[in-house]
Amino acid sequence: MKKGTKRPIELLKLCCRTLAEKKAEDIRVLDVSAQSSITDFLVIATGTSEPHLRALRIELTRVLAEVRTRLVGMETAQESGWTVIDVFDVMIHLMSPESRDRFRLEGLWRDAVDVPVDGLLAAGKPRAKARPRKRIKRPAAG
Repeated sequence: MKKGTKRPIELLKLCCRTLAEKKAEDIRVLDVSAQSSITDFLVIATGTSEPHLRALRIELTRVLAEVRTRLVGMETAQESGWTVIDVFDVMIHLMSPESRDRFRLEGLWRDAVDVPVDGLLAAGKPRAKARPRKRIKRPAAG
């Protein structure tokens, strides 16, 4: 593993957390490692508009740069409703509702293993520290 790179599952958690924080909709993660020789995971998320898709793309690339993850490639056509960000082990598809409905990537990868996003998001959250309970003084029986 190169210095500054993250393990695929850590990278996957980071991408899902970033998308959730930026209000991406219907985030799905597919483990395609058994079906694909080019990536391990597909992340598919819906943006509500072209500006929202752009904001998702910008935030993802910013966060990935912060953790020194090299982008293998990025493909987006203006107003296409679909952006692909390739970070080798994880490939992210940001899609408009219309593009997502039209191309139905989940159906193309129906043999892939569905990874629960809630589990990835929960695993990335810091746990709250337990607060000590206050002792309540009770009057002595008598």
